Amino acid sequence: MSRGTPAAQRERLIALLGPVVSAAGYDLDTLSVAQAGRRSIVRVVVDGDDGVSLDAIADVSRQVSEVLDADDAVLGSAPYTLEVTSPGVDRPLTLPRHWRRNAGRLVSAQHGGQPLTGRIVEADDARVVLDVDGTRVEAPYADLGSGSVQIEFSRRDPAGSDEATGAEEES
Repeated sequence: MSRGTPAAQRERLIALLGPVVSAAGYDLDTLSVAQAGRRSIVRVVVDGDDGVSLDAIADVSRQVSEVLDADDAVLGSAPYTLEVTSPGVDRPLTLPRHWRRNAGRLVSAQHGGQPLTGRIVEADDARVVLDVDGTRVEAPYADLGSGSVQIEFSRRDPAGSDEATGAEEES
């Protein structure tokens, strides 16, 4: 059976696998299909408000695999490799839930054509509030480019412990 265009195949896979991921309590963040010789590589990225544990990844992977194995209409009978993972820190912040799930982290984005770097104080469905050098900046998502989490190796938290090592700060 013909699998159609790659875009159509991807949309059918999203329609097929989205409910499986949702039923497990997670969001289907991204899905891609790539060809590697005669084999398809199906990459499924799942996320949740509290992150995704390795056990959860294994459970979702089993459930997705069962659905794919039971339905040859999308991938056909050709072999495939399934990769189920959680998003990495390098994932762009493009949706409100991405911003919300990174509350407390330092992020960078374009705001009104200018670079903006600050710590996420809060985020809802319409806007994000950042602490930029002690000043709160409220930015509607429509005014922001995609954001990116900035890696911090030696951030000090307000309680005085060093997050990178867990050691207490000396006075």
